[in-house]
Amino acid sequence: MPLSRYLKIYPCPDKADSFIVYSTRKGSLIRVSSALLAAAREGTLGEADRRTLSRLAVFTEDLDAERNEMLSTVDRANRSTSRFKAIIVLNLDCNLACPYCYEDPFRGRHYMSAATAGQLIETLVDNQLRQDRDVQLDFYGGEALLSKSLLTKIAAALSDAAHSHGRKFSFGMVTNGTLLTRSTVEELLPLGFTGAKVTLDGPKEIHDRQRPFISGNGSFDTIVSNLKGVWDLIDLQIGGNFSPDNYRQFPRLLDHLLKEGLTPDKVGLIQFSPIIPKAAKSAEISFVSGCTSSADAWLAEAALFLREETLKRGYAVHKPAMAACMVEFDDYMAVNYDGRLFKCPAFIGWPELSVGTLTDGISDYSVSHNLNLWKNEQCLDCSYLPICFGGCRFLTLVKNNAIEGLDCRKEFFDATLEQIVIQDLRYRAGKKPKERSQTAQT
Repeated sequence: MPLSRYLKIYPCPDKADSFIVYSTRKGSLIRVSSALLAAAREGTLGEADRRTLSRLAVFTEDLDAERNEMLSTVDRANRSTSRFKAIIVLNLDCNLACPYCYEDPFRGRHYMSAATAGQLIETLVDNQLRQDRDVQLDFYGGEALLSKSLLTKIAAALSDAAHSHGRKFSFGMVTNGTLLTRSTVEELLPLGFTGAKVTLDGPKEIHDRQRPFISGNGSFDTIVSNLKGVWDLIDLQIGGNFSPDNYRQFPRLLDHLLKEGLTPDKVGLIQFSPIIPKAAKSAEISFVSGCTSSADAWLAEAALFLREETLKRGYAVHKPAMAACMVEFDDYMAVNYDGRLFKCPAFIGWPELSVGTLTDGISDYSVSHNLNLWKNEQCLDCSYLPICFGGCRFLTLVKNNAIEGLDCRKEFFDATLEQIVIQDLRYRAGKKPKERSQTAQT
């Protein structure tokens, strides 16, 4: 029984003659003695240890079978899912004036119409709820809560339809947090509202410079006040956008949250991401989004620094786990305000990448979106495959003006993963933060 090819093994930094073994396929993380690791490699383990290491995906029955199982992972997920997920872009308007806004090239007073919302409801009821699938939505913008009235109508209709068909409906939202008041949350809760991702770009002076209201006034105090007013009603995830010049100031935001009573038991995941290029096709790649990675030395350093500081204060962080781009999954879609369908909200600035409409349905996008680009010898033999699957399609799009070629993350993981698993091993013995559901990334 050989060792899995989807393993990373690192020397244990605080215990001599020990190693840290991390399965990228299973997500298991263990500390083993050098003697046990040697026995595993030599095939001389006792039966109890063999069973344990097999359960943790350290061992595999057959390397070819393991490789074939990875090859079919996405296909199996597509066949077995009983839930449809969609990101619904309600508008492209906003009450903030962020200078780095990704959507700036196509932002404006563009709102989903009542007719399009009706089509959306009808499509989700007919194609999902009536086909025995649950529906989970994430409302998105612009600023989703500028369309609160329409959001409420959509959620109410789908909540009623799900109940009548014996299925589940829930929704979250990506919001700047300025309109996320307690009264609004209480209004939406009975309709299936479960959680929100809110952006705080560092401590007050940095955030207010990067995310001011259109009036020019800062938004930081309003957002923090709203978070304090709703943490007991919904799951909260906090994101933030950093640059090479300011990421070392972000721990002051964490300290402020603690001071304001937004402690780890009241907040879910905190995930800071580098500022991404604006969506125009001519954008140069100087930063990348939270679902991408880069081999740039500063970004690897920033990611590890911010993760450590977040864990140090007891907050939950993203952990590397098996995950593929949403492009690969049949039952995951982004619906633009005008009813056009996309496989990722980042593609909305690229109309030629629309994969259909609510009226006409979905067209074949296997070639245009280069599905299964990771199904090659190099990727299938890479220990990082389960946490990469070919990387971010948006990043390859911006680099190449088409979704072609791999966004290989090997350099990034070579630079960061050892420290990430050491961080997780160091902090998992502490108090476990409250588990929260994760909403769509922006």
